[in-house]
Amino acid sequence: MKEVVRVMFLGDVVGRPGREYLRVRAGALRAELDLDFLVVNAENAAAGAGITGAIARQLLDAGIDAITLGDHVWDQRGFESEIVDLQQVCRPANLPEGCPGRRWVCVERDGVKLAVFTMLGRQFLPPRASCPFRGSDALLEEIRAVDNPTLAVAEIHAEATSEKIAFGRYLDGRVAAVVGTHTHVPTADACILPAGTGYVTDLGMCGPYDSVLGRDVDAGIRRFLDGMPRRFGVASDDVRLCGVVFDFDVRSGRTIRFQPFREDAPVAPAGASDGAERASGVDTAGEAGNGAKP
Repeated sequence: MKEVVRVMFLGDVVGRPGREYLRVRAGALRAELDLDFLVVNAENAAAGAGITGAIARQLLDAGIDAITLGDHVWDQRGFESEIVDLQQVCRPANLPEGCPGRRWVCVERDGVKLAVFTMLGRQFLPPRASCPFRGSDALLEEIRAVDNPTLAVAEIHAEATSEKIAFGRYLDGRVAAVVGTHTHVPTADACILPAGTGYVTDLGMCGPYDSVLGRDVDAGIRRFLDGMPRRFGVASDDVRLCGVVFDFDVRSGRTIRFQPFREDAPVAPAGASDGAERASGVDTAGEAGNGAKP
């Protein structure tokens, strides 16, 4: 068994631009960064709201190990029937009892078992979820009894930064990492908490950044000006992948290194070929900017 395991977590995949670039790059990223596992939140992968079984399978086939979801989990019609057959996809664990789908995912590679689960926050989100704090206590016990994972990671899909930070502190020392999703804006606070748990408030978004959280700019502005309901189409420009790469010590189950990750999709200037190089702005995983894996 390896002594150090490298895991990349990518933020909310938004629409066709985000999922197509991720699908193209997933396999190469695994090789370039020497990743053992690649985990993504894909709750906005279908037209910016929800996911379908077909899209989930495309991402998994491209090299994604596990897919997490959030408050848009049921936005696509019929997904409540499709999710039961998707073994590498988990919905928020603190939804009401009886909801279909897995409450966590456990994937294995080279003798290392990685368990991942998601909790919905309750501040400024619809009050349909139970307490993510107390729910994590019981869920971690169940995960360890059922799967006995080598490493466990918690995702907090929430609006309020205070709730995310408190959740990270609550689980410090009990999971390898806590990663935040939902706001689509990468935060600059990735760190290792005092008891060894890696943490970031928000991984950001895999999708078009020339936008309002992945949606059309003009529609977003008009909504704030007049408050009228309207369609929010997915934007298309300035596509990026954003997240964090963590190195976990297998023996202790804690984070030893982390590196924020960003990659810009290629933008071909007028008259250029489709083979333009990827845009600058890629942070390689490693320690102090060194891409070499220990």
